[in-house]
Amino acid sequence: MTAKHTLGEFIIDNQNQFEYSTGELSRLLNAIRLAAKTVNHEVNKAGLVDIIGATNQTNHSDEQQQKLDVLANQAFKNALINRDIVCGFASEEEDSFVSISSNNKTAQNNYVVLVDPLDGSSNIDTNVSVGTIFSIFRRVTSQDQPVEEKDFLQKGIYQVAAGYVLYGTSTMLVYTTGHGVNGFTLNPALGTFYLSHPNMKFPKEGHIYSINEGNYVHFPTGVKKYIKYCQEDNDNRPYTSRYIGSLVSDFHRNLINGGIYLYPPTSKHPKGKLRLLYECNPMAFLAEQAGGEASDGQQRVMEVDPYELHQRIPFYCGNKEMVRKVDSFINEN
Repeated sequence: MTAKHTLGEFIIDNQNQFEYSTGELSRLLNAIRLAAKTVNHEVNKAGLVDIIGATNQTNHSDEQQQKLDVLANQAFKNALINRDIVCGFASEEEDSFVSISSNNKTAQNNYVVLVDPLDGSSNIDTNVSVGTIFSIFRRVTSQDQPVEEKDFLQKGIYQVAAGYVLYGTSTMLVYTTGHGVNGFTLNPALGTFYLSHPNMKFPKEGHIYSINEGNYVHFPTGVKKYIKYCQEDNDNRPYTSRYIGSLVSDFHRNLINGGIYLYPPTSKHPKGKLRLLYECNPMAFLAEQAGGEASDGQQRVMEVDPYELHQRIPFYCGNKEMVRKVDSFINEN
């Protein structure tokens, strides 16, 4: 495959890799592509029109919503619902899931989508890269009934696809269906995503650690020890500290250059801050498909059993050996 391979062509050429090759998942991925282009257009207008800054609303987690949070959520919701290709939609910005009835009575849709519409949206005002994260599951309930919460509360190992869109110096869509990770870059002149990063893998060794060290005093002892380990002048250390504050941006940099992303529990967020379903599961799926790992400090992220839509967990994700090292510090007696 060459860099001229478009995302649409790639999806069609590889749809036989899906367990259920009806074309439904391909149409769903194309809808995500369309929504991503819509959000990209709006993000690029930030500062020119009145779409930056906060609203007077909060989301389910009592976090103040940015104007672009609301816009991005609606863009993905509309693209997925109006095209009649999903049976359920859940978002970090919504209190509950949305059950979607098919307008085509001869077709029963099989997939639910979970989305973090605009990860790192507080960075918009300062022109820092932001992103979208998505996760796709095949429903577990009967096709002739509305979706239920259990269709969304599935372990990450049951994801059929996951990915992110990075709105940065260039716009990239990176995704996996369980057969490796591929990245596509948007040509803004043509409005087309082209395969630019085939078969993405973490470098064998990582030298970057990404964590908000301003919260150091609130971190668990094991995480503090790992940070000190990263800073030691020994072997191939000290590592470089890089933290953007946008999960998509930090993950993408570590995927390209090699590193680990850490968001441990703190006294303020004793269960962690990142959402299992909207952020951790999809990023864990991508990490594993790229030769990395993702842990909550105790177990593999994709084996965590969800119990509610907005569940939070600690999150350590990146190069395999780096994740295993921080786990060893966390679990020291």
